Amino acid sequence: MRIDVLSIFPEYLQPLNLSLIGKAVTDGVLHLAVTDPRDFTTDRHRTVDDTPYGGGAGMVMKPEPWTLALESVVRAGGDAAASSSARTAPEAPETAVPAVVTNPAQTTEPGAATSSFTVGKHSAAPVLVVPSPAGEVFTQRIAYELAAEEHLIFACGRYEGIDERFIDNARTEVRVRPLSLGDYVLNGGEVAVLAMVEAVTRLIPGVIGNPESLAEESHTGGLLEYPVYTKPAVWRERAVPEILLSGHHGRIERWRRDQQLSRTAQRRPDMILALDPAQLDRADLAVLAKTGFHVTGGSWRRDGGHAAPEGTPDMA
Repeated sequence: MRIDVLSIFPEYLQPLNLSLIGKAVTDGVLHLAVTDPRDFTTDRHRTVDDTPYGGGAGMVMKPEPWTLALESVVRAGGDAAASSSARTAPEAPETAVPAVVTNPAQTTEPGAATSSFTVGKHSAAPVLVVPSPAGEVFTQRIAYELAAEEHLIFACGRYEGIDERFIDNARTEVRVRPLSLGDYVLNGGEVAVLAMVEAVTRLIPGVIGNPESLAEESHTGGLLEYPVYTKPAVWRERAVPEILLSGHHGRIERWRRDQQLSRTAQRRPDMILALDPAQLDRADLAVLAKTGFHVTGGSWRRDGGHAAPEGTPDMA
């Protein structure tokens, strides 16, 4: 997979050098580069923003430098794909900072006519992710969808955002997905991109050492993850649940399932309501009934005043 990030603060993406993502870049599983739109400006101040039409507070990112930066990474991605007849990850760039590679500046002279995208509008076109509080909420399902792509581009807006014409123009040649981390506002898109890139890349084969660990995580299968424990068995007078010490794998599996259901009901009742009752067994339904969720006529009904199933640790 190839991932490009457009940001006027490339240093913000340095954490991508660390841990499993940095290793994946070094090993050639990922190609990850950061491009600064300021490198595509034509004035001595390298201006990338201006005041908004219609008035109002803040500044708006100008469409031209962002479009030139986007075009450059689309071309680079297309050239890399054309040079390989097999679907393999590009080689890691030769740099001491593997995850933050600065793309070369524009090759055209300042003021020259800008070229159009060379990648047609089809399923193999790159996906442009625009972090925005006005976007669709980013979920584990979307992370899986993005992990199946060959080329992702993230545009980290700042201030009041990027001129909408940048997004409209991009839609003619790439697939655009405005995405939000949640119902709150950040100073820029970099923090959101750090979270999204980690959520996506860890799903790519070769990034996580044990892929089986992905199967039981929160949000996989529509439920939150069960609580986990390690040695010692008793710590500060708090004991690990006895069932986990029993060695009875069937009972342990059932206990973990019960904890997932109970924890999800307590913390994210909206996720329970999204489950298909027909896909749950009688034991599942019995656990959920204790948390106040019942099935009537094939639909969920929730009442108040519920208790957690026996053996449930304090999850407040």
